[in-house]
Amino acid sequence: MATVLSVSGSPSASSRTNRLLRHLDQRLAAQGHEVIPLDVRTVPAQALLGADFKHPAIVEATELFARADGVVVGTPVYKASYSGVLKALLDLLPQYALAGKTVLPLATGGSTAHVLAIDYALRPVLSSMGAAHIVQGWFTLDKDISVQEDGSLTVAPGATEALAQVVDQFSTALGRRPVLAAAV
Repeated sequence: MATVLSVSGSPSASSRTNRLLRHLDQRLAAQGHEVIPLDVRTVPAQALLGADFKHPAIVEATELFARADGVVVGTPVYKASYSGVLKALLDLLPQYALAGKTVLPLATGGSTAHVLAIDYALRPVLSSMGAAHIVQGWFTLDKDISVQEDGSLTVAPGATEALAQVVDQFSTALGRRPVLAAAV
């Protein structure tokens, strides 16, 4: 199947966004995809904020994007946009880092007032980076994501169904991705 890079743009290790992505990674892996998690918060801040393109962590992230057939990008919504830490990483990637790739944008937030952040903030950036196909994304309310004492995740039934549908559509789109001709 395909190699999927699952990018968490949350600055917090215990965030609902990060946990939700890792939960969805399991569904993709069960469908036969190789899933590689990337938590942007683990990239050294000095490298991100100092725009150190040669820093080993930035080089590695760039290589992960290049290797992936598809990319899941998850972010909490802050002030009607995706996270600053995600923006910092995207700014350091090559202009067409998503060329030929299928992309699934996901977002979490506290209010439905931020539901359009995917279409009006994140999708244009992903498109400008050359994504071949950006599938329908999904916004999940924070209240629909619960972390249990044992660390397990519970997602409200309606959100679970919607997330399964967008993840499955992404998986299907990966199977139909165009084969790019080698550069001449």
